[in-house]
Amino acid sequence: MNWRGVLPAITTPFNEDLTVDHPFLAKHARWMIESGCTGIVALGSLGEGATLEFDEKVAVLQTCVRSLHAPVVAAISALSTAAAVRLAKKAEESGCSGLMVLPPYVYSTDWREMKAHVAAVLRATTLSCMLYNNPIAYRTDFLPEQIAELAAEHENLQAVKESSADVRRITAIRALLGDRLAILVGVDDAIVEGIAAGAVGWIAGLVNALPEESVALFDGAKIYEWFLPLLRLDTVPKFVQLIKLVQQEVGMGNERVRPPRLPLAGAERDAALELIRAALERRP
Repeated sequence: MNWRGVLPAITTPFNEDLTVDHPFLAKHARWMIESGCTGIVALGSLGEGATLEFDEKVAVLQTCVRSLHAPVVAAISALSTAAAVRLAKKAEESGCSGLMVLPPYVYSTDWREMKAHVAAVLRATTLSCMLYNNPIAYRTDFLPEQIAELAAEHENLQAVKESSADVRRITAIRALLGDRLAILVGVDDAIVEGIAAGAVGWIAGLVNALPEESVALFDGAKIYEWFLPLLRLDTVPKFVQLIKLVQQEVGMGNERVRPPRLPLAGAERDAALELIRAALERRP
């Protein structure tokens, strides 16, 4: 598994009846890779994994694997450890190249219990794994010392997606582990600072609508000032709705989401469209 470069946290497209649109998913995933991305991360927060049934998750993974000659990473998130382990095993069976391991949904507790959950998933697979640290969204904060402890005990833990929004975490992890783990930025508007601190990859959001620009930014293009207002759409509670709205505006997707999410409406949608369209008019 190559944990470097731009890896889209791909959105899950829906038909009008909110079933998964597999033909478009395949098309969208191919577009990401053709635009220079190094792999795909499916079923994450942006992929609305929490609203997908187990069989739907497996089908999404299988569509991505069949459609690409590139690594597919499965986000492993569940309410229970048993469900997470089951999904991890099925992802490996389906041909995925890696796993992104999340803490359990809803339940957040002490390090002993969170470590046991993550360790169970790591032991259930031979695949290369990335730990997802997002204390803002999931209320579980994997500290650098705890990440180092997991890395010492599990050889297949090979990367960490750092979404604490604190760029100092990247330098702290590197101080403890050197190059033992690949560090990837998981917050769009922290990518430039993250690369400067030593990150080697980006689990990206706005890439779903603007893949060429995302790859160019990662490779050092001078487009950050233009891109930043859009990148900030990835950092608010309705980031899924906003990123899908950008996809719709560029003609690659629609704004359908599964409840409890609802498409943006009224003044909120108007303001988002004004920002998006102004940026696209100045698209480099």
